[in-house]
Amino acid sequence: MKKYKVLIVDDEPEARELLEHYLEHLPDCELVGCCKNGVEALQMVNKHPVDLLFLDIQMPGISGVELAKSIPAGVKVIFTTAHREYAVEGFELMAVDYLLKPISLDRFLKAAYRFIGNQPQEARPKESISKDPKREFIFVRADRKMIKVALDQVKYVESIQDYLKIHTSEQALVTRETMAQLQQQLPEQDFLRCHRSFLVNLRHIDSYTHEQITIGRKSIPISRSYKEQTLEKLQSV
Repeated sequence: MKKYKVLIVDDEPEARELLEHYLEHLPDCELVGCCKNGVEALQMVNKHPVDLLFLDIQMPGISGVELAKSIPAGVKVIFTTAHREYAVEGFELMAVDYLLKPISLDRFLKAAYRFIGNQPQEARPKESISKDPKREFIFVRADRKMIKVALDQVKYVESIQDYLKIHTSEQALVTRETMAQLQQQLPEQDFLRCHRSFLVNLRHIDSYTHEQITIGRKSIPISRSYKEQTLEKLQSV
């Protein structure tokens, strides 16, 4: 089975180990090596097929930006750095994403899925095309840590100003994230945006009308702007 070849380039051992650990969550990707500087990375890229670099910017010798300008055009880059000021230059090099250290697993996965999602259909691993893309869980930052949330336990999500409140069968988690960011991580076949401030899990819906959805004792409004797509999705279930 073909997998995307990934190379980690960072002069910090702890950073390399963290990214290597995170990659274990991506069955579509295969780690082909870890390099501690740009020279090693350039040699690796020139000798072996590489699809994606997780690339630090500030390194001795060749910087990450210099390395990104030297690699073959087909090799994609996700920059990893502790310095926010390099973001503009990184995106000017058409980087897939720009991760600011310390990097959470959740943010890492978003960047990786962005890379995978942008690959031409014919180039994707066959298993990824035929396999059910449903994710069983996500990690959410709450209470100063990353908390694992089983998606089948999520009933609905509520937006409250700059925060999201994720209501599950066992608890309610508050996280500082946008609804759009969360929605990107959720399988479309199970979750439905019915209102600017509400996202519901179809599996937990008890009843609905043209104006609202009921989950347990909670009545969730269907807004005018989301009504057509909401009712179409509900009627097709």
